[in-house]
Amino acid sequence: MAENGEGNADQYAKDGSVDLRGNPVLRSRRGGWTACSFLVVYEVFERMAYYGISSNLVIYLTNRLHEGTVEASNNVTNWVGTVFLTPVIGAYIADAFLGRYWTFLIASAVYLSGMCLLTLAVSVSPLRPADCKENCEPASTLQLSVFFGGLYIIALANGGTKPNISTIGADQFDEFDSKERMHKFSFFNWWTFSIFTGTLFANTFLVYIQDNVGWTLGYAIPTLGLMISIIIFLVGTPYYRHKVPQGSPFTRMTRVIVAAIRKWKVPVPNDPKELHELDLEVYAKRGNFRVDSTNSLRFLNKAAVKDSPGTPSMVCPVTQVEETKQILRLLPLLLAMFIPCAVIAQTNTLFVKQGTTLNRHIGPHFQIPPASLGAFVTISMLLCVILYDRFLVKVMRAWTKNPRGITLLKRMGVGLVLQIVTMSIASLTERRRLSIARSHGLDKAAGQVPVTIFMLLPQFVLMGLADSFMVVGIIEFFYDQAPESMKSLGTSYSLTAYGVGNFLSSFLLKLVAKITSSRGKGWILNNLNASHLDYYYAFLTLLGVLNFIYFLYVSNVYSYKSERWEENVAVDDQKAENG
Repeated sequence: MAENGEGNADQYAKDGSVDLRGNPVLRSRRGGWTACSFLVVYEVFERMAYYGISSNLVIYLTNRLHEGTVEASNNVTNWVGTVFLTPVIGAYIADAFLGRYWTFLIASAVYLSGMCLLTLAVSVSPLRPADCKENCEPASTLQLSVFFGGLYIIALANGGTKPNISTIGADQFDEFDSKERMHKFSFFNWWTFSIFTGTLFANTFLVYIQDNVGWTLGYAIPTLGLMISIIIFLVGTPYYRHKVPQGSPFTRMTRVIVAAIRKWKVPVPNDPKELHELDLEVYAKRGNFRVDSTNSLRFLNKAAVKDSPGTPSMVCPVTQVEETKQILRLLPLLLAMFIPCAVIAQTNTLFVKQGTTLNRHIGPHFQIPPASLGAFVTISMLLCVILYDRFLVKVMRAWTKNPRGITLLKRMGVGLVLQIVTMSIASLTERRRLSIARSHGLDKAAGQVPVTIFMLLPQFVLMGLADSFMVVGIIEFFYDQAPESMKSLGTSYSLTAYGVGNFLSSFLLKLVAKITSSRGKGWILNNLNASHLDYYYAFLTLLGVLNFIYFLYVSNVYSYKSERWEENVAVDDQKAENG
């Protein structure tokens, strides 16, 4: 009987996963790749919707709302920045109150309402500016309010969808099962693959529809795509595993910091066993890991010193202290991602605006939409992710003995180097484009430079290669290194990097435009043929080099949380095999 009981217990997920009613779940019936298939397909359609709006947004702002180059670029990066900052709020709500599933579902309904409003803003005559090419009247207050209202409803909704959908996907694999643990290593590669697939469709088909058929259909299709993605997510509900909300991570971290400050005079015992900790059974019920005390950020260990006469009455478990340390140790690396994410922001802003100045004809009747060059970013990312997951990881795993092939920080570092190379080539390419423009007198009268738009292809392809290393690395790193009870918060960290990066891009663009225009000829003007984007790209390259030096330092001193965990799991697995 005991053996049968143990056998049945082994069939249940051991990481605390439950169904929507809070009951333990069988691994054979829920989770795994079966559940993830619904989430991956959802992400394809949702990314099609999001990039169907964002990829060509700078063109809509300049051509239909009649904004200048700097203003339109800043509006795009400010909106994208908001999209990637709101996930901190969504992660908090999911971890503290509603759980990931319900937070995601409510946010999806808000997301769909924003897409519908945006579609109306480009379709209904009183809500959209009239077609115009010269001496255009600015958009009315009503038109701007409805359009940007739709955009920022979408940004708010993304706060609930972005940090939770990928986390729900990773939650479908049990960390306590060695086979499922290995599948999780591949999950983030294929998750990113689904993102790129949806992005590719948006950057080709949808961009072409918007430029050549009309904005109404071009926005209605991604709205329909989002509706389909939500239905797909709901269909997969019976197969999902869920994690129970465990309270606000911010409250727990604040408690640790306050307790340590209050006990700043209290000595920390040399023996970690003398610190306060909960019983193993408590963590087993929650599906959490108990974390041993470490000497990093030793000051915080004071929070776990047991109360005694003459000391302030406030004590935290060692695991709670160590989880706070794990989050705080991520902050220097989060800071290292701001400039790279600011560089990524150029893909859908200045890179696209460059394309509008070049010859886009293929044959006598077909023109390439400038935003469609983003498809080459996506294609190079797709190919690189496949090669990385199917071949490079296996080769490197045999050499390094690391289950991921190379560490997450090394993967991110490769992406940073490729990004520096990308911006260097972008600067040289722009210098050549400007030389040709000036030789034809186009710096004085704006016009199309008689060079094919494909001269920009190298910078788009290289940006895709850089993103395949860095973007996947960022998502997986901040999820993987976050404490088990704060995974949504860890995922929101990776998204925060993009949010701050986009706001930083907007700030740098304004700053450089203001400084250079006050000293003579500006670097960034409405007439790009009279501008100096080559200087601006060189400036971003320099910032990338300085940031890479900082990244090398903080990554060198960083201690992986997961490596220690994997060693413990390996020992446990070996013990199980030996009986």
